[in-house]
Amino acid sequence: MSTAEEFKAKGNAALQAGNTSEAIEFYSKAINADGSNHVYFSNRSAAYLKMGDANNALEDANSCIGLNPDFAKGYSRKGAALHALKRYNDSIAAYDEGLQKFPNDAGIKKGMDDVKREKENPMGTGGGGGAMGANSMFSPEMLAQMSLDPRMRPLLNDPQVMAKIKMVQSNPNLLPTMLQDPQMMQLLGLMMGQEGGGEDDSTPPPPTPTSTPARPEAAKTAQTTTNTTEAPAPEKEEEEDLSGLTPEERKAKEDQKAAKAKKEEGNQLYKAKKFEEALAKYDEAIALDPKTMTFLSNKAAVYFTQKKYDECIEMCLKAVEVGKEHRAPFEDRGKAYTRAAKAYQKKKDLENAIKMCQEAQLENYDKDTQRLLKTMELEKKKADALAYQSDEKAEEAKQRGNEHFRNKEWGPAVEAYEEAVKRAPKNAPIRNNLAAALCKIMDFSGAQRSIEVALELDPKYVKAWARKGDIEMYMKEYHKAMESYKKGLELDPDNKSCKEGLQKVQMQINYGRSNMTEAEKKEQAAHAMADPEIQSILQDPVMQQILKDFGENPNAAQQAMQDPTIRAKIEKLIASGIIETR
Repeated sequence: MSTAEEFKAKGNAALQAGNTSEAIEFYSKAINADGSNHVYFSNRSAAYLKMGDANNALEDANSCIGLNPDFAKGYSRKGAALHALKRYNDSIAAYDEGLQKFPNDAGIKKGMDDVKREKENPMGTGGGGGAMGANSMFSPEMLAQMSLDPRMRPLLNDPQVMAKIKMVQSNPNLLPTMLQDPQMMQLLGLMMGQEGGGEDDSTPPPPTPTSTPARPEAAKTAQTTTNTTEAPAPEKEEEEDLSGLTPEERKAKEDQKAAKAKKEEGNQLYKAKKFEEALAKYDEAIALDPKTMTFLSNKAAVYFTQKKYDECIEMCLKAVEVGKEHRAPFEDRGKAYTRAAKAYQKKKDLENAIKMCQEAQLENYDKDTQRLLKTMELEKKKADALAYQSDEKAEEAKQRGNEHFRNKEWGPAVEAYEEAVKRAPKNAPIRNNLAAALCKIMDFSGAQRSIEVALELDPKYVKAWARKGDIEMYMKEYHKAMESYKKGLELDPDNKSCKEGLQKVQMQINYGRSNMTEAEKKEQAAHAMADPEIQSILQDPVMQQILKDFGENPNAAQQAMQDPTIRAKIEKLIASGIIETR
């Protein structure tokens, strides 16, 4: 088992025992050892969610999907994290994406049912009623989480809204009455994920359903929370007084207004999938107001939808250039860079995609962009590792290692074999050679890891079994060495290395301990006690009784030894130094 897999196994054990912090630590170590394995991110996402850290759980779920979009649990993890964050619509979308790929997955189906049930009844089910729902809805933890949402923050900063929330906290039965207030209704809608706040202004908006006009109070509040959308307001805009402006200034204002109108026409055409007509309208808007980067960003969005990624990138960079020249908001410039990053990602140009994400973060830090950056960095790491592989160059590095090994140049030999492993990570003989070189520099733990991977790749590789036995002899794990040599002989009964190794280990077991000091014997026994297999044998009630019979009922013990399984376990305990024979 490789090091990363060992960390994962320890993380699983800790999670099952309820030690979530310890589980996260082990999963993080597994990711550091092998950042291209999607399962480690999936497991850590589950641990984060169990600990109540839904934001990190979501980030790991996105990384998991980015590494392997065909892994069903990735969508379950993402949906569950979004559900925990009360982002119901996003959670449903994540589960729906999973169901499109895995329509029969029980976990995704259950997650979808749960989030839909809670969205329809946010006050909670199961006998709690409105009181229980109000207490959990406006708990201190929930209010702290809500304050991080830029759409909710203006409402929570309103003293009148907070006074109403405190009244509900003190008397939950007032909730139905309070929900008649438009501001409280808007806050509830945002909590349920029903608002479209935070949408990229540079993306043409999706179709808007027809609805009755909002009441003036609600419309006024909504206006303070939608900083980034330019959807037409339901009320007629007041005419701006242009009488005090010069003719040039008045024309500039009129052109800006006309440009916005052209943009709205373009948005409507975009929604109708009339992309060429939409582009023409955006061009008209640009001609009227060339200083506004939004129109260029809208063109980039159309090109992205059309899968014209080169044109999209060019338009994004031009939008940023215009935005910097005319001091456009940092957020808008960051979004343009992010769209360029996604276009590069579609082109499989991860290096430039990562650069664009980094530029976006310098303009305006955004959590979604950071997750995208992390996912692409993992994709690139995996792609670079695959691109680096070459059987031909691996063989060249292996031959260099062999030459160094013959000349007893152990350090250079290790470097050459490690290079060969990177070039051909699934080549078992190269890992066997690396293990031999690591033994020469006394790195027995590294040698053991290398040979275990070699045997994972090729369990019938007899030379690797012999090498594994030699390493275990060096480490005084005689019971393991004996087992390794025997497995090698099962595959090749005439193998000289395994035969000689087995003789050596049996001699060491039979006569070597007589030359050990008591301290050395205790050290060997303590080392063996750390072996999970030895622990399992000693904890077996049947084995405990047999060991007891050796002192109290020798005949029963001898009879038990006729069982090959029992005999093998006793021999293992003798070889490990746990029990001695006289």
